[in-house]
Amino acid sequence: MSYTEFCDAGSSVFLTIRQTAWLLGVSESRVSWAIRVGLLRAVRRRSRVAIPVADVQRVLAGGDVR
Repeated sequence: MSYTEFCDAGSSVFLTIRQTAWLLGVSESRVSWAIRVGLLRAVRRRSRVAIPVADVQRVLAGGDVR
């Protein structure tokens, strides 16, 4: 699934830490750090950490996790 398909799906779509890292071009540990410090929101879905696409879009539009 491409970034465009994620965006078109709306805010009810969630990404894994690995997918988020790939889209943002950062390491998985950097995504985990961004979650811990509150730069990215994460929720538990089926006992896994998931990041809403809307948060990833916000970061891509101008936020920074680097």
